[in-house]
Amino acid sequence: MRAIEPTSQGRLTISGFGIGYEVFGDDQSPPLLLMPGWQTAPSRQWKMQIPFLARRFRVVVWDPPGCGAGERTTDPAAYSFDNIVGFAVGLLDHLSIERLPLVAFSKGSIYALLMAARFPERVSRMVLIASCTDDWNYRVDPSFWEARDHYDGWEKRNAHYWRSNYRDWLDFFFGQVCNEPHSSKLVDDFTSWALETTPEILIASVENPALVPEMTLDEALGRVRCPVLLIHGTDDRIASVEASRSQAEALPEFELLEIDGGSHAITGRQPVVVNQEITRFLGVPWSRHRSWPRAMSRAGRRALFISSPIGLGHVQRDLAIARELRRIEPNLRIDWLAQPPVSEVLLRSGETIHPLSRELASESSHWESFAGEHRLHAFHAFREMDEVLAANFMVFLDAVRETPYDLWLGDEAWEVDHYLHENPELKRAPYVFMTDFVGWLPIDGSAGSREAALTADYNLEMLEHVERFPRLRDRALYFGEYEDLPPERFGPGLPSIPEWTAEHFSATGYVVPFDPGVYAEIASVRARLGYDATQPLIIGAAGGTSAGRHLLRKIAAAWPLIQQAKPDARCVIVAGPRIDAGEIPLQLGLEVRPYVHNLYEHLAVADLGIVQGGLGTTMELAVTRRPFLYFPLAEHSEQVYHVAHRLWRMGAGRRLDYARTTPEELAAALETIGSDTSCYRAYDPGAAARAAGIIAELL
Repeated sequence: MRAIEPTSQGRLTISGFGIGYEVFGDDQSPPLLLMPGWQTAPSRQWKMQIPFLARRFRVVVWDPPGCGAGERTTDPAAYSFDNIVGFAVGLLDHLSIERLPLVAFSKGSIYALLMAARFPERVSRMVLIASCTDDWNYRVDPSFWEARDHYDGWEKRNAHYWRSNYRDWLDFFFGQVCNEPHSSKLVDDFTSWALETTPEILIASVENPALVPEMTLDEALGRVRCPVLLIHGTDDRIASVEASRSQAEALPEFELLEIDGGSHAITGRQPVVVNQEITRFLGVPWSRHRSWPRAMSRAGRRALFISSPIGLGHVQRDLAIARELRRIEPNLRIDWLAQPPVSEVLLRSGETIHPLSRELASESSHWESFAGEHRLHAFHAFREMDEVLAANFMVFLDAVRETPYDLWLGDEAWEVDHYLHENPELKRAPYVFMTDFVGWLPIDGSAGSREAALTADYNLEMLEHVERFPRLRDRALYFGEYEDLPPERFGPGLPSIPEWTAEHFSATGYVVPFDPGVYAEIASVRARLGYDATQPLIIGAAGGTSAGRHLLRKIAAAWPLIQQAKPDARCVIVAGPRIDAGEIPLQLGLEVRPYVHNLYEHLAVADLGIVQGGLGTTMELAVTRRPFLYFPLAEHSEQVYHVAHRLWRMGAGRRLDYARTTPEELAAALETIGSDTSCYRAYDPGAAARAAGIIAELL
């Protein structure tokens, strides 16, 4: 799922060649053109910039011939620098845009400079990122066309090799483009985009004298009159930073920002710095209206709480912690940076939603887009969420720039934690990171599997962040006991997950949003909720996302058999906030309800819960000592490993496999109804108060 969708898009034919374009943002905002680069990458290469920039500009991106929505052709004329500039000018004419700033990356810097030189009246400012101007006046390399017996390193930049070993060339090339550690996702992105074009198109786009513009680089630089910002990584293996340094020293209009240790692909690897520098240089304030109170005149304390929208377990425990915090600090004001379905729960609870929350890209929708039939590969979904996380961090940054918060709280706010560690200078308030989950574990954990290598690499990056900046997290809270963590390592040669967590997190115990003792008198609670105290009660629920819809349908399919076995039973299926109750097949005597506020109350008095394997719902059943069946989502590493291990420690629930459980077998499993739960490990209450006490030390 993209973090933002275009407001308009189209295709044009200019000078006989087809291009594609997309426009993002408000038509009333100032326009901004993001230039294309080499034909290996379409305009999707700007995915880490577009959501942020589109909140300030009318952002235009486009694909020239050879990639993305551009025409596929091997005609070298389609790739000449002068023609590509002509495509850009033709697009602006089509959109009725007279003058605007340009932002370009890599080879696109040549196009931007040439456009500013040929059409200075159309370009107000330029940001050139990882500029490749050394390629401006290149000469044909005869070795590009020579067949060899073997190809090592840059010898793979060869027409014969591209035709016979295209994928290997891409692996090598993008390893050079994305040479910073932990850049596997960026390499995968660039590789997948390059596979959308062909070797013959790339061959037509290089090593051809017809590509070179009529104007020399020196002539073009001499004609540039607008201010120019150069952003360049010092470890760029594609375009040396030296050319950018020389231009910045020689030309008064040019300013240079060097990113120490940065690779060529800094737009994807260092998006926060790049995004901030673009807006700074283009003169757009982060907010159109700002006020900043004098420190000593600020009344009361203010906290910004970021609550993960993946399910509803996070927000329920966050509300419990917020209540305890207010007992300690009665004047504490909490603003919530949250999105559906979490924001609806917060509003029902009388909480204040930060207005910038409406700018957040939907994480729930992204996860749901990865779900199959009771299947969701959590690690892959998280890994593909990079542009959503980057977009949402920029929203967070807007929020904390506008308001002087005394405290930042993040419950599994992975984007905040990652990008603060990548940009520690942005931290300006005490910060608390909270989670019930530490360490990715691979579903395919076989020796040498790519998934095992990727999960270990993601874990290693987090370990390195904490090691390098140990005080960035002022407090780190683990919701559970250290023994609740699977007894596994972060990866081969990496630390033990429980041992490392014990060194770097405070374990609070698991936070539930209620006192389990309140629900000990089941008959009175049932009466309050409208249930017969003597009737067996079965409740089926699937959490706060739509991934569990298939489980609810299976419960419905099993209901006639359940009725036969338990004719006096009452079964209520709760669809939740992201599933249309109408999707559940109607069955005589089966009740289907939409979202139910405080579902935990209903589960607390059920004789049997049938639920997905999410931690929030299963733990609410466990601490109230209710019998339950749970079905972890296939390939969901947190549910398959972390949640299941915790429930095993508690002796709670009966785990079933969705794919192997027929409606008949589900009905047969109802022998669990009303079963003895005295074997459940006792729950230690007070976790919310403990968490709040640790947090309050920072106030």
